[in-house]
Amino acid sequence: MLPSRAEIRDQIDRRLSVAPMMDWTDRHCRYFLRLIAPRALLYTEMIPTGAILRGDRDRWLRFDPAERPLALQLGGADPAELARCAEAGAARGYDEINLNVGCPSDRVQSARFGACLMAEPELVAACVRAMRAAAPVPVTVKTRIGIDDQDSYDFLRRFVEAIARAGCRTVILHARNAWLSGLSPKENREVPPLRYELVHRVKAEFPALEVIANGGIRTLAQARAQLAAVDGVMIGRAAYQNPYALAAWERALLDLREPVPSRFAIVERLLPYVERELAEGTPLRGITRHVLGLFSGLPGARAWRRHLSEAPHRPGAGAEVIVAARDCVGQEQDRRQLAIAAA
Repeated sequence: MLPSRAEIRDQIDRRLSVAPMMDWTDRHCRYFLRLIAPRALLYTEMIPTGAILRGDRDRWLRFDPAERPLALQLGGADPAELARCAEAGAARGYDEINLNVGCPSDRVQSARFGACLMAEPELVAACVRAMRAAAPVPVTVKTRIGIDDQDSYDFLRRFVEAIARAGCRTVILHARNAWLSGLSPKENREVPPLRYELVHRVKAEFPALEVIANGGIRTLAQARAQLAAVDGVMIGRAAYQNPYALAAWERALLDLREPVPSRFAIVERLLPYVERELAEGTPLRGITRHVLGLFSGLPGARAWRRHLSEAPHRPGAGAEVIVAARDCVGQEQDRRQLAIAAA
């Protein structure tokens, strides 16, 4: 039996979470990741308030209960609109509502939200207050450590102070400045350099605030090093590109004692979901594109990726495509990797 909303809300463990990633962390990706990591906190893609209020609300807010604990990330700058969306998300069963104050893309800036909101801490505080009043679940903020040449600790401290006064109890800090012009969002994931020391300083100055470190964390050793100074780590591309690593990360960081499922077992557990989604009209490619990294590092991984990149486009392609791709991988190698992960 799935836990109730109240139980999950009281048990959200943010020591390990998977970042909201545009075009990546949709509901199919999240369902797949949950098969690997049963307790890590998952996030939706950033969903603009307009998509929920004036678009297909069911499409944007739909999720499978198995994805929980699950946070809804919103993009917007109007307190009233954000409040309505937070209320709708909480009513649908999301366990947390998160405000994006970190995306530097031109499209997001043109709508006056994302990273550019760091320059308006009192507006962000008003958004937090409105969302908290509307939703009976935690309201959190994901932000950068600065924007453009405003990269001092004082700039970051003033922002954090404002949202903390508004009742935000959890802040996720991407430890890199956002450049609002001159860099693409992709480039801004690598440039300028990471400054974790500012994230650590926030935690030291605001000890009652739950501080989550994000940005450039690719190994378990790096995650452990961050957890010595902050309350949690948020993993992005590393979790998407090598999702099976989440199994080992979760067991190491969350003290999970459940056996690590093999990759083959994960495929078997995914198949009923695929068949159900296909029956509802979901294109097979919409699911298989998220599982390409499952066998990363094993013999046959390239054949797995190739088959799942090509075969889903064929007329009538169904779950048997995933079975055929799985058979390209050696089970003996999978068993060896499972033994290593469980050690």
